[in-house]
Amino acid sequence: MRIYQVGGAVRDALLGLPVKDCDYVVVGATPEQMSALGYRPVGKDFPVFLHPQTQEEYALARTERKTAKGYKGFQVFASPDVTLEEDLARRDLTINAIARAEDGTLIDPYNGQADIQNRILRHVSDAFVEDPVRILRAARFAARFTEFNVAPETLQLMQHMVEDGEVDALVPERVWQELAKGLMEAQPSRMFEVLRACGALKRIMPELDRLWGVPQPPQHHPEIDTGVHVMMVVDYAAAQGYSLPVRFAALTHDLGKGTTPKDMLPRHIGHEERSVNLLKDVCKRLRVPNDCKELAHVVAKFHGKVYRVDEMRPDTKVRFLQDTDAIRQPQRFREFLLACECDSRGRTGFEDKPIPHTETWLKLLDAVMQVDAGAVAKQYQEPEKIREAVFQARVAALGKLAN
Repeated sequence: MRIYQVGGAVRDALLGLPVKDCDYVVVGATPEQMSALGYRPVGKDFPVFLHPQTQEEYALARTERKTAKGYKGFQVFASPDVTLEEDLARRDLTINAIARAEDGTLIDPYNGQADIQNRILRHVSDAFVEDPVRILRAARFAARFTEFNVAPETLQLMQHMVEDGEVDALVPERVWQELAKGLMEAQPSRMFEVLRACGALKRIMPELDRLWGVPQPPQHHPEIDTGVHVMMVVDYAAAQGYSLPVRFAALTHDLGKGTTPKDMLPRHIGHEERSVNLLKDVCKRLRVPNDCKELAHVVAKFHGKVYRVDEMRPDTKVRFLQDTDAIRQPQRFREFLLACECDSRGRTGFEDKPIPHTETWLKLLDAVMQVDAGAVAKQYQEPEKIREAVFQARVAALGKLAN
């Protein structure tokens, strides 16, 4: 029985990055031996055990055989006879197929160290094509390791996988899981560039894919291309360390521009409403969690109006705060403003431009929330009169603020 540290822990140590989770592969052992040593079995599809003290994962060396389309279409074979090299061969990328023995010796049968040195994301073997999740993972690693590029032969393999329909077999939860992780990486745009390059983005998120090549007015968008703009917006959100809901809202705020009639271009009148409708399809298809879905909906619908605060009358400002549910959900409204900030600064030449409307809206919200709606409501019986009285009290509060 021999134990090796494998995967991300070895890779990150070689890159000089902090090591977070450690995984181990055990060669020459049976499930019965592991249980006898106090390891707790947790694997459903193959033998994985938790260490009795550290709770770190120890998996028995295994091989896999493809039996059906999709990432679950595998038959797993674990046995004391499976070698370390055979186990590493089934991994996705060479940089993740390096093992470290207990004495510190590195076992690197697929030249992962050389690919780390040369900053290359390369598949370990042709077995890569058997699991479509690997397309998403390779794209996500491009977003995390921004100096790395996908090897041409790996990208070609990914293209063949897309053409063969492997991506279509992915379950929504797994697609969302990988996209969400990629959005939280250092430069999310690189994930979408890789997915576009292999054709996968058109399959998993066509609403986003069609934005490239769609022009915008150059006076407002010097970068012109809508797809380029959206990637700048997402990368700005990542650079600020914003939350996943803000990053997802940044990604999806302009989906409607992909369906603007050609005779209207480069203007995009009414794109907000079209964005909302397309966003509903995306969220339903990918089963996007509610916090991301709800913020993205508000941003898609109202991001075009947020900049016009100085043109609005007090009653219009109150309606805007009500429509965005800012009074009930002030924290989400702050995230809405962050996403709008990303939209504003995700444009060529606008990266450092002041955006005073953010502070203005926060002051307006604070003033409106100072109104004691309960005290106002006590003066009336009918719900309609209560609503109108509260509304007018809030309008009056903003009027005083202006004075």
